[in-house]
Amino acid sequence: MKDIYKNPILYYILVPLLVALWPLLVGSVYLPESRKTLKDEISQYEDAKKIIGKILELDRERLEFAPQKASGEFDYAVAIVKIASLCEIPTANYNISSSPIRTPGGQKIRDAQVALKDVEITKFAKFLSTIQLRWGSLQCEKVTLTKSKGVPDTWKVDLNFRYYY
Repeated sequence: MKDIYKNPILYYILVPLLVALWPLLVGSVYLPESRKTLKDEISQYEDAKKIIGKILELDRERLEFAPQKASGEFDYAVAIVKIASLCEIPTANYNISSSPIRTPGGQKIRDAQVALKDVEITKFAKFLSTIQLRWGSLQCEKVTLTKSKGVPDTWKVDLNFRYYY
């Protein structure tokens, strides 16, 4: 049995047989499977395109909420004013106080406290989700909700934010 590996006639037959078998495998197995996969992916793309179109019809504002690239320094005042106006929260209904930039452990961070008053819970939820979606490095550390007495769906909200540079 060991002598069969040393016989060159085996290699003269086996190597051409394998070389001839490769195009047959490609033509009969691999190529039809890749065509089927391509058709499946094209149909999935068309379905996704229809769904994306429906989403954009219903909520075109999603394009405005794309995450922002860090261009220059982050400023709490600009960010909060922009998002509050998008969420229809009046200027008189929020206060912002931020701390200077700190670098504990080499990481630059900046904290801020935001107080929203006389705000509906849906507007607050939209505010929080929008600001965190737009600035990925901004984290809400603490939220305190206090119900206003005598008025339905009116809340005072205290938020603690931390931005990582």
